[in-house]
Amino acid sequence: MNITEKFSLKGKIALVTGASYGIGFAIATAYAQAGATIVFNDINQELVDKGLKSYEEVGINAHGYVCDVTDEQKVNEFVSNVEKEIGVIDILVNNAGIIKRIPMLEMKAEDFRKVIDVDLNAPFIVSKAVIPGMIKKGHGKIINICSMMSELGRETVSAYAAAKGGLKMLTRNIASEYGEYNIQCNGIGPGYIETPQTAPLRTPEHPFNKFIISKTPAARWGTTEDLMGPAIFLASDASDFVNGHILYVDGGILAYIGKQPQ
Repeated sequence: MNITEKFSLKGKIALVTGASYGIGFAIATAYAQAGATIVFNDINQELVDKGLKSYEEVGINAHGYVCDVTDEQKVNEFVSNVEKEIGVIDILVNNAGIIKRIPMLEMKAEDFRKVIDVDLNAPFIVSKAVIPGMIKKGHGKIINICSMMSELGRETVSAYAAAKGGLKMLTRNIASEYGEYNIQCNGIGPGYIETPQTAPLRTPEHPFNKFIISKTPAARWGTTEDLMGPAIFLASDASDFVNGHILYVDGGILAYIGKQPQ
């Protein structure tokens, strides 16, 4: 096998959760371009239909399902249906997630639990559902979408940081527990990425925009395209001896102490 073939996903079935738009959509698009069959889910039919239309517009025949990834019974039914209708999943990307920006003292416990449920419990549930099929198939790739908040704290994101820190350790534990079955579990930690959700923050005069650019050695926001190469690497045979690793795609923020005040 030559080096180019090691990065191919031809013949692989990839499930990317919550991939109707944004980072999940970009990763799934990259996988399709690398040869994979794409399966995705979202929380309701409206979002699934929106995603199917977006995939169709870029020439991808994706398979969309409605599934709440926090509901273990629904996830098990979903994965079973995918295996019957499309095939056993080779690649899982736990992308679905939420964030609630609320100061800790103002955050209700139910809001904290909701973030933990979606951002940490759901990756556990979905991974647990796909691992048996991967074991039978003799290989598998699980990629958890972590965050710089897997390493850092910040105002108003106590629940998100707790969940993403937990997801980092879940990643390492899956790698530890199932590596002997030729299953690799790694994470991607995006930096600050240009998405529709961050558009209001990215105007030239916005203080947060200036803050992010000053803290990033690359001196820019990341794009969803910046995540495509790392996602393909971690899903491909090229990463078969990479396990339990979090790959931060952050333009260097985590390596940088910041500029000295003038």
